[in-house]
Amino acid sequence: MTGLLVVGGIYRERCVWPEWKRTMGSAGRAALAIAGFGHPVRLVGYATAEVAAEFEPEAQADDIDFQPVPASHPILFDYVHGMSIPRVVPDAVVIRRETPIQVTGDVVLRFGMLEGTARVDAGTCVYDPQSAYIPERFRANGSKARRLAIVANRGEVCALSGDAQPVAAARKLMQAESAEVVVVKSGSRGAIVVTSGGEVTVPAYQTRHVWPIGSGDVFAAAFAEWWGVQGLAPGEAAGLASRATADYVESSALPINPDLRTKPKHRPEAVGNKMRVYLAGPFFSIAQRWLVDDVRRCLHEMGMDVFSPVHDVGRGPAQDVAPKDIRALRECDAVFAVVDGLDSGTIFEAGFARALGKPVYCLSQAVGEEDLKMLVGTECRIHSDLVTALHHLHWRA
Repeated sequence: MTGLLVVGGIYRERCVWPEWKRTMGSAGRAALAIAGFGHPVRLVGYATAEVAAEFEPEAQADDIDFQPVPASHPILFDYVHGMSIPRVVPDAVVIRRETPIQVTGDVVLRFGMLEGTARVDAGTCVYDPQSAYIPERFRANGSKARRLAIVANRGEVCALSGDAQPVAAARKLMQAESAEVVVVKSGSRGAIVVTSGGEVTVPAYQTRHVWPIGSGDVFAAAFAEWWGVQGLAPGEAAGLASRATADYVESSALPINPDLRTKPKHRPEAVGNKMRVYLAGPFFSIAQRWLVDDVRRCLHEMGMDVFSPVHDVGRGPAQDVAPKDIRALRECDAVFAVVDGLDSGTIFEAGFARALGKPVYCLSQAVGEEDLKMLVGTECRIHSDLVTALHHLHWRA
């Protein structure tokens, strides 16, 4: 069986909630993801001596041929939680651009990088641009591939093509890059696989726990394995990649299961509900207000309409604020409640919603079992992990 060459970023990663501290990056994670398929895996990427030493034990444990390229400084992605916007250290605008990496291989998975670029000469290549701001076209740096698949998120595909409609954008990108397939990743909404023969929607899947950091890397790696190495049709390869990603999202464990094609784990599809959500939570300190603001951002990004008392009503006398909040509770489809601190208004709002038969999803990281008794007893969904709570609300799981 043909091996896979992975080229891309090898970065330090840190998350506060849940606690996570690893050296991986897109390329490191992708190489680990497909290390169990029984063929050679080669990993090439920029790394300082310290970063290379941190990743080397992982590479050795999974028999990965790790070939670090010297870099000027390490790069850290620092998250507060799994859906937060990471702080990049050093700041992206001062990261030094390194000399391009030159790689040649039969099957290559190429990721975009902050500190440089990889110039690829491949028989088959899967390219994930990995840029939220200015993604690079595959062939812009002189890269070549006889067969090319582009696996990118919706924003990247639209930015690369100049079209705001994802399928039309994918078709323009296919033509501009002479690609066989463009896979438009859409997070918990699955992916759209676009080829000359049409387009296929691949679902995402519900999981008990949701760890999203690196999920796109795992998807790209799995697609490269099943499409690039094993030669499956794009739609089938993307479907298996989605299942592999669900396994990773649930457990954060790698490598992915090489028997997934013959022994898939049954999971319900992750169908996001477009709904109006009442966001209940205290906002009387900087920390409380930051959390409410960030939860609101996450809900909006997941496609939900949000009513937030602090944003949509503001402060004021009880006779002015309370009727507006009660009206919004009656009109909402579900409630997301931050119950840490046992704020009286939040607990009232959760109870009022349950009395109306509305589903209530609660984030509780520091509340004792006794204080949760009425919430649990009225079938509120209690979660200690923010990202899992948000996704289960979105799926109404």
